[in-house]
Amino acid sequence: MEAVHIQFDPSSLVLINIIVAIMMFGVSLDLRGEDFKRVLRAPKAPVIGLIAQFLLLPALTCLACWALRIEPQLALGMTLIAACPGGSFSNIMTWMARGSVAVSVSMTAVSSVAASVLTPLNFGLYAWLNPYTRPLLTEIAMDPLSLLLMVILVLGVPLALGMFIGRRFPGLSRKVEKPLRVFALTVMLGFVALAFGKNFDQFLNHFHLFFWLVVAHNTLALSIGYLSARLSGLPDAERRAITLEVGIQNSALGLVIIFTFFPQVTGMLLIAAFWGTWHLVSGMALATYWSRRPLAEDPLPLAPLGEK
Repeated sequence: MEAVHIQFDPSSLVLINIIVAIMMFGVSLDLRGEDFKRVLRAPKAPVIGLIAQFLLLPALTCLACWALRIEPQLALGMTLIAACPGGSFSNIMTWMARGSVAVSVSMTAVSSVAASVLTPLNFGLYAWLNPYTRPLLTEIAMDPLSLLLMVILVLGVPLALGMFIGRRFPGLSRKVEKPLRVFALTVMLGFVALAFGKNFDQFLNHFHLFFWLVVAHNTLALSIGYLSARLSGLPDAERRAITLEVGIQNSALGLVIIFTFFPQVTGMLLIAAFWGTWHLVSGMALATYWSRRPLAEDPLPLAPLGEK
């Protein structure tokens, strides 16, 4: 890949970690133990969604990057995004799309906990399996334990703290949840905009390298979610929820990981930074489209043989 020189202030890394932790804290204020128990009582939809999220998306991303011989830095960025959990705005988009918010929230709760282990595991596994990214991964010499610890601190700790405060002070959580989300989103978008502004010429010159990759990758993610739910015979509302959960990735976590462990791999930054903008555009467009379409009636189950 031709050289891309990204200007980045290392002191901003602390700010990014804090922003992602605040976003996770804000999302978890509304989570309850009931959201985890719901998966045990009615596991089909959340389990299918989580399989699509943590198994199918990373595996198919790896195969696509390998088959198409995607440039290693860009492929590594795509692999990292595919290994991240669902984004924090999927619940709102699911509500807009008339989807099953219960399924969406259940998946968010479980995936946020599972990501502490599965994100580092999936990223390391599929980056190693791809022969084009393996040399780059070896060259970087990433410490898996450090990555695991960082993900736990950025996702796991704010999740546990948010659930505790949300349960202990329900009135307070209702007041601060929305301002926290708006603040975190505004600051994160501002940071991304600042990064694009400082490196505008570089992003413009390399636009052709990452634009269509991100669009195609996001389309793949949405398609995996939808087809997995549809082929499993789930109702329309649950199909919409799973589609958005799988298609809206936590690119903010991806940026934190890149700036912490791969600051020199600028191709990864191009993918993660643009994904953070594009998945909001595609997710909102799909949610708006579905909001104007009534839920499809689910077909009646076939009666057993011998019955009428």
